[in-house]
Amino acid sequence: MNKTKSDFETRVMNIRDFEIRAGEGEGEGPKITGYAAVFNEVSEEMWGFREKIAPGAFDDVLEDDVRATFNHDSNYILGRSTAGTLKIKQDDVGLGVEIDPPETSWVKDLLVTMQRKDVNQMSFAFRVAEDGQEWLVTDEGEWLRTITKFSELADVSVVAFPAFPQTNAEVRARFEEEVKIRPPEVIPRNLDKELQLKRMRMKMG
Repeated sequence: MNKTKSDFETRVMNIRDFEIRAGEGEGEGPKITGYAAVFNEVSEEMWGFREKIAPGAFDDVLEDDVRATFNHDSNYILGRSTAGTLKIKQDDVGLGVEIDPPETSWVKDLLVTMQRKDVNQMSFAFRVAEDGQEWLVTDEGEWLRTITKFSELADVSVVAFPAFPQTNAEVRARFEEEVKIRPPEVIPRNLDKELQLKRMRMKMG
């Protein structure tokens, strides 16, 4: 079965170490740099769970044909990895990006808004590998999803708004379905509490 763009999940965060810097060579234009994703940082609550990305999760997607876009819109391409105008790297911090955007009027306008910090968030569209996620319940009773392996990285995108309603609905539906089929052994047992309940039952006869 063919997968469509709607099959991708997206995540948004403030661009870590965000910078618009001048090109290093003569005649080079400005570059957008920063981290589109960081490792081991727990997200805010979203659609019933929290999430973090494990170090090395991007190992299998660094050679993908990845686009850099504005608002995930393919009409607004900022760079492309196979063209050398988008560079992505994975290090101890997370997924770093360097975008060499085209010298177009809309890009110049975008850079102005980014320099003003009116736009300072980045999103990335991805698919998780079948064996690339782990679920557990935290001590606070919340579901935590750890992504250990991505199977596809479609784009990294500078975004003006932090989320898209249709994405929220799709991810929440997936989460609710996974909770139904998730094996019970992923839920940590409170052995002390179980022992107390057993003792209470014995005392009550």
